[in-house]
Amino acid sequence: MRQFLYALVTGIFGAVLLHIIIILGVPHFTGQDAYTRVTQEGPPFVFHALGSRPDKTGLAGLDPFLKVAVCHFDITRQPLSLVAAGDGVDFWSVGIFDQDGNEVYSMNDRTSVAGDLDMLVATPVQVAQLRKTPIAALAETILVEHRGTAGYVVLRALAAQESAGPEAQAFLKDAECLPFTGR
Repeated sequence: MRQFLYALVTGIFGAVLLHIIIILGVPHFTGQDAYTRVTQEGPPFVFHALGSRPDKTGLAGLDPFLKVAVCHFDITRQPLSLVAAGDGVDFWSVGIFDQDGNEVYSMNDRTSVAGDLDMLVATPVQVAQLRKTPIAALAETILVEHRGTAGYVVLRALAAQESAGPEAQAFLKDAECLPFTGR
């Protein structure tokens, strides 16, 4: 009887563990994880606006009150500069994600400097180099340390009323996601 219970408990534990591994591994093996889908939107270092209906990769901005754009990047050679003027938009937020879809950093217009997006995403080595030789133009820039070299940015703008839609779209259109050139 003891051996039967041991075999039963071991079998149940093994089945649960196997199911968890399969569920967590499916996005990796199917190529349908968030990072892969964002890279299929278009070239890197460009914000790609998401529509209200899923596109060819399955991405969509489904919230009718938020306009959304995504940008993927690789900071192996140089940091990423994120810049957007927040005037004219009631609320915006930005999230930086690594290749695995883990959020590295997020902020919104309430926690930014003067309501504008001015951020630099860099590897730890690049951050150390920037701090060693400070650039005056980066005095109010938010410096974000990214442990990996690739990832994606999600930029959202609130359009609570239909009349606010054009301002939110303009905010996303004018936003920059470019390699840092050292202003």
